[in-house]
Amino acid sequence: MPVSDTARSRVPWNKGKLVGQRAPLKVRDIWAIRVRLQLQGRIRDLALLSLGIDSKLPARSGHPINAL
Repeated sequence: MPVSDTARSRVPWNKGKLVGQRAPLKVRDIWAIRVRLQLQGRIRDLALLSLGIDSKLPARSGHPINAL
């Protein structure tokens, strides 16, 4: 099957970008994101952010997960 010229000249979308794991967010950064979401009234996004953060925390017995 012949290969077209467009398939040969295609550039990968991540060429020249840093790949791999990013540094974890700092508490200060998380609170900045939360405040911005609250000011904009984006309740759904705020809930998803809290869920994502809570799912990354280590499970500790006796400490319930607090919702905002």
